[in-house]
Order: sequence, then structure tokens, then C-alpha cells
Amino acid sequence: MFHLKLLPFLLSCFVASQAMATHSLTTSLASSLLLPPRKLVNSSFIQCCKTQNESIELSTNGKASFPEKSPQKQQLKKPPPRPRRIILVRHGQSQGNVDESVYTRIADPKITLTEKGKAQAEECGKRIREMIEKDEADDWKVYFYVSPYKRTRETLQNLARAFERSRIAGMREEPRLREQDFGNFQDREKMRAEKAIRMLYGRFFFRFPNGESAADVYDRITGFRETLRADIDIGRFQPPGEQSPNMNLVIVSHGLTLRVFLMRWYKWTVEQYEKLHNFGNGGVVVMERGFGGRYSLLMHHTEEELREFGLTDDMLKDQEWQKIARPGELNYDGPMMNSFFTHFEDDECQ
Repeated sequence: MFHLKLLPFLLSCFVASQAMATHSLTTSLASSLLLPPRKLVNSSFIQCCKTQNESIELSTNGKASFPEKSPQKQQLKKPPPRPRRIILVRHGQSQGNVDESVYTRIADPKITLTEKGKAQAEECGKRIREMIEKDEADDWKVYFYVSPYKRTRETLQNLARAFERSRIAGMREEPRLREQDFGNFQDREKMRAEKAIRMLYGRFFFRFPNGESAADVYDRITGFRETLRADIDIGRFQPPGEQSPNMNLVIVSHGLTLRVFLMRWYKWTVEQYEKLHNFGNGGVVVMERGFGGRYSLLMHHTEEELREFGLTDDMLKDQEWQKIARPGELNYDGPMMNSFFTHFEDDECQ
């Protein structure tokens, strides 16, 4: 009975002792939190900078400064200079240009140049060199892209005789620059009939049996164009350590492929494409860097030459704009607007 009477007393003593312990701990924590900031920093922060203020700023969440990432420390890299020219070259005269029956017994990719075709290619190389030397620049170079067909590779081999090794920055064989696929070994009479049907159907959309249409070529040329633009943007063809604005790109390919390339680059319509004429063997079309950095055909060619090639008034107006426009700009007042949307004329009359 005695012990039971003491139980409430003992419990009250225990509660009181716990309350005192909690109060002591709270007081201790509160006193530690009230320490001056200098003592807290000195006791728990390793200062690795010159001044205390710099240490505190760097330790603040969200304001950490890394010298290698700081805009003030970084040297902003300038984009590499765009090539002075993109020169499009059609292969020299081939066996198939002289005798169409060759396609019935020799695979298209294996058809070679004639002796005349080799001479045309060599002469083309000399003309390109003369054009480049008129710039009177000492650091000029050429870089080649070439179709893997034998006649285009032979064209490049003969064309390149005009350039010593120090002037050639490099070359790349590019399968997307190949000729339009007309099928495998061709039946001569059947091919003549197919080409006649193509004229009725439309040169751009007609697809040869087991082969391609110009629209198919357009799709793969689109991929090549994006590769080429990426190469230009990063200066992939520039030799190590060099950033020359006098680089000249030379694309050696086939007549239809090069016309489709121009169509894709300048966003010409199907109707405009179908009015273009083929390059001559060993012929050249030059896209030259204009005053704003874009490439215009009118920087090198005359208006008469381009009309002969098949450019219309609208296309020539766009080439004038290309001469002064900068990369990335859009021609908001393009000539296609007025020629396509004919209702604008009605608006002006009201």
C-alpha cells in the first residue's frame, strides 16, 4: 500500500525531470543559433577565396560562379567564314552521251568518259582556277564533293590537274550526288518509250520502272543539302588551324542532280524546275557569296546566261535579293507572292 501511494509522486518527478532536460536542450540550441555569423562561418566553412565576401557569394545557392563557364571569362568563338563559292560541275562527255546502247550492256555507275570528256574536264579545271585567281587572294583553296559514278570520278581526276596539292583542302565521295536511277541494264527501245511518256506525265514526278523520279532525287538531295550546310556552319572542310574566307567548294555530279540541287537550295517550284535546261558536259554553274553572306547566281553569271539556263523573271528577282540578304533571312516580299496569289491585283483595284 505504501508503494502505491508513492507512485503518483514518482511519476510527477519523472515528468518534471524530462521537462527540465528538454528546456536545457532547447536553451542550448537557441544559444548556438544566436552565435555571430563570423563564428559560424569560421567554424564550419573552408574559405578558399581571397576575401570573405567572395566566399559567402560563392556559397550562396544559385549564384555559384565557375570561371570556365562565365561569359566574362569565355572567349566567344566566331563562326567559320562561309566559302566564297559553291561551284557545280557536270561530268565530261561519257560513253552514254555518245551511244545510248552502252546502257544496255554496261551498268550506269561504270560508264566512263570519252577522250573528249577528259579534255572537257581538264579545261573546266583551268577555267575554275582562272576564276578563283581573279580574287587576288593568296590563301585560296578548293574542296571537292563528287558522285561515286565512274564518269564523275574521272571528271574530278582530270579537273584537279589544274590544282597543286597545296591548293586542294580535301575531297569526299558522296553517294547522294549520284545520277537519277533509270533502272538497271536498260532496254533501249523501252527506255525511249518511257522518256516519251515522261514528257506527257511531267519531268519531275515521272518515275522510271525500277528507278527514280526527279522527285525521288529531290528527297536525297535534301539530305545532302543539310549535310553541306552543316559542313559550312562548322567549317569542316577548313584545314586544321585555318579559317580562310577564300575556300571554294566544287560539286562534281550529273545534269539532273545538279538542277535538282539548285531547285532545293533556292526553293524553286516544280514548274520552275521543269523549265530549266541541262548543263552541257563539263559545264559550270557558280553560286557565289553575296554582300550579305548568302549565295547568288547573279554574283558570277549575267542575267542573259541565267535566262538561257531557264530562269524566269521571278527567279531573277529572287537572285537579286540573294545578293544582299544575310543567312537565315526570309524574303517576305518574294516575287512568288504576286505571281501565285492573283487576287492581290483585285485588292489593289479597290
